[in-house]
Amino acid sequence: MTHPLLDLAPLSAAHFAAIEQRVARLLSTEQDVVITQGEALLPLEGCIRGAARPGTTALNVITGPYGQTFGNWLRDCGATVIDLAVPFHTAVTAAQIEQALTEHPEIDFVSLVHAEAATGNTNPVAEIGEVVRAHGALFMLDAVASVGAEPLLPDAWGVDLCVIGAQKAMGGPAGVSAVSVSERAWQRMAANAQAPRRSYLSLLDWKERWIDAGRKVLLHAPAQLEMLALEACLERIEAEGLDALMTRHATAAVATRAGALALGGGLEPYVYEARDAAPVATTLRTPAGVDASEVVARALAADPVLPLVAGGGALSKEMIRVNHYGPDATRGVVHSALAALGGALADSGLTVNLEAARRAVTETWA
Repeated sequence: MTHPLLDLAPLSAAHFAAIEQRVARLLSTEQDVVITQGEALLPLEGCIRGAARPGTTALNVITGPYGQTFGNWLRDCGATVIDLAVPFHTAVTAAQIEQALTEHPEIDFVSLVHAEAATGNTNPVAEIGEVVRAHGALFMLDAVASVGAEPLLPDAWGVDLCVIGAQKAMGGPAGVSAVSVSERAWQRMAANAQAPRRSYLSLLDWKERWIDAGRKVLLHAPAQLEMLALEACLERIEAEGLDALMTRHATAAVATRAGALALGGGLEPYVYEARDAAPVATTLRTPAGVDASEVVARALAADPVLPLVAGGGALSKEMIRVNHYGPDATRGVVHSALAALGGALADSGLTVNLEAARRAVTETWA
């Protein structure tokens, strides 16, 4: 029997390299791009373990759960970690970063998440990058949720390690990711005796055995299905146009926020200021006494494919997340998600205005 997902022709080194080049074009970068064969936590951990060591002093910005994970990895590497945590309902500012760098001039590594899909905020990377570059620290950015949804310019912003994943705004699979690496980031890793070598976490292995060797022989058998899916979503982005894709995500975010406010029922945007809200997900705070996870469960009972989820961990009681990224960044999905939430809130005895929500979304999209 034949199957479209089986019996595929081998993926050549030239084909793999061509997909890397398309990722580089997406990022408008002249830096080396390495496609990694796993979910984006793989290159994120690889970046930290390659660049951090005893003697490193890292500024780790926490605007959501991934920042907390980065701090743990940095400490595992023996780095001294200075956490800069801001409330999840806001974004960090360049002034806060600059103050931390001034108070700790020994900082030589900065880790930051661009857009936090889990909490619905996004950080002003262009301004932050300028501050970090002036200080001279190495700058690592988690752009998994932001790529394709909002501007991302690692070269112009001074980002040394920029990690992306395909599974959000790009509309691709979760099992493949990529990282752009500046020359000084390569030098930092090469000088680190603790950097992983002969390891799946090793970016230096890709540098020496793939990039420096002319991209002729792959290190191991590629994740063929994921690579073909990544190529397909890059083709789709190129066909739609990156600007159009970003506009679609921005519109979905504005429409969801406006629709939720018009819906009523005590829902409020979790991220206070619209300028701090991520274009990939809108987080909403439920009124006191209303369990967010129960509201989401009722909404999904009516339509289980809607991109609705309760907040993680302690946030599960108070946060609802509307994921509007990739193929879900459409007016129809936003309408359906808010209608389902409205029905669930009404079932809880709250007063909602479904027509006002529908009208707000429609007017915003227009």
